[in-house]
Parts: sequence; structure tokens; C-alpha cells
Amino acid sequence: MNIISNLIEAHIIRKIDSGIEFLLMKRNPNEKYPNIWQMVTGTIDGNEKAYETALREIEEETSVKPEKLWVVPIINSFYSHEKNEICFVPVFVTQFGKDVRIKISDEHSEFLWLQKEEAKQLLAWPGQRKSVDIIYDYFSGKDNSLKFIEINLSA
Repeated sequence: MNIISNLIEAHIIRKIDSGIEFLLMKRNPNEKYPNIWQMVTGTIDGNEKAYETALREIEEETSVKPEKLWVVPIINSFYSHEKNEICFVPVFVTQFGKDVRIKISDEHSEFLWLQKEEAKQLLAWPGQRKSVDIIYDYFSGKDNSLKFIEINLSA
């Protein structure tokens, strides 16, 4: 069995008057995992670093270029029975302003901005729901012990 890391998970949040909202997108029926709600996901291309994939996928799937990107202190994982592989998935988050204009790619059919509990109800996998909790605790200031690393995008 191989252990690989060729995918990313990238959450998009915005702060509004009533708190923090998470962007979820519904996959098109003709895509792998049809009709599930998810954050930005994607495959690492060639020699890309995982965070470079996150930046590229965010822009491809939402038409918005992130100005900031943080590493979320969690790694999601899953087992692929087709390839007999365990895949580790690094998690990232970016924050946009409340007036951001999202234009989703053909990979998705619709999108919603949701409060934490609403987002968790739509997400299919426990690791993704845990990521939402960690991101919420950090950006809402509920857990001051959390330290997210911000990636320097100007380098």
C-alpha cells in the first residue's frame, strides 16, 4: 500500500455582521462525487507545492484570487480501495471581504455562504466538518491557543 499526498482542501470564509460564513459549492451531477457540497478541492500538478495548488484551485473554482492564505493545523485523510492508497490532504483557508463576487466553475452547479453549523450539515466527511470547527475557532477568536501559519504570497 502506498501513502500519497496529491490533493488539497481549501476553505473560503468571509466575516459579516452576524459572524463567519463558509463558502460551499455543489458539485455538478456529471463530476466525481456528484451533487455533494464541498469547499475548494483539487489535485496537485507536477512540481506544485500544496499551497500553490490551493491558490490555483481557489481562483479556478471561484474566479477570485486570494490575497492571504493560511495553513490550517489539520491533515485530512482517506483510503482509496481502487488504488490501495492512503491519501493525506493538507488544509488551507483564505478570507475574502463580505462583498466578494463569486463566479463558480463548470465543476459546480451552485454555491452558498453558510454559518458554521449549516456548513457542517452539508459536508459529507467528518474531517471536513472538523476543519470547519478549527477554522471557526481561530477566526472567531474562540480558541486563542490556535496558531495558523500565514503563507507569504508576496514572495
